[in-house]
Amino acid sequence: MVTKDNNNALQMARQVNLHIISKLRHDSALYIPYQNSDPNHRSRRKYGDRFDWRNIPQAYLRQSSIDDDILTCTYQATLLHKEFAQSLNVVILVKTNLKTNAHSHVILFSSDLNFSHEKIIDYYKLRFQIEFNFRDAKQFWGLEDFMNLGQTAVTNAANLCFFMVNLSHYLLAQFRQDNPGSGIVAPKMKTPSALKFAM
Repeated sequence: MVTKDNNNALQMARQVNLHIISKLRHDSALYIPYQNSDPNHRSRRKYGDRFDWRNIPQAYLRQSSIDDDILTCTYQATLLHKEFAQSLNVVILVKTNLKTNAHSHVILFSSDLNFSHEKIIDYYKLRFQIEFNFRDAKQFWGLEDFMNLGQTAVTNAANLCFFMVNLSHYLLAQFRQDNPGSGIVAPKMKTPSALKFAM
């Protein structure tokens, strides 16, 4: 992921009073906010020490677990990145193979500094379902085919596409109880109209 793209998305979300949860590159340069040791001396310095994921202080540890000889440690901190104007709520998942001592890590972040690490992780997992919903809306329900230009018309068309995604999932869940392997067959059209089931 390109950090500048993440920053652009974050700024767009904040302009409409929304927050974003996304993923940073594993080698992203994150910094601890600078804290002046002398409170009587003003400093314009913004960035403190670089945050090293290999040596994260225990104060940032939020959770740890072991599963199949894999130790997973979850850390959370408010950090800075030079491509972002504001502080980030950062969650770092560090996985260690206890047999080989191999390490890997993932860096998630949110613009909401009050989100818990659990919420950031749970919400980020939803991105795959969101991508599937967009795929179904484009493939079956005309999201990429409608020709509307007005704001209200575009909003109505997009809402109708995603309504049909949700409705089709609901109907298919019931239909598949007696007809496993059934799916959606819908001709491409400018506006979604019919839902057909195919064996």
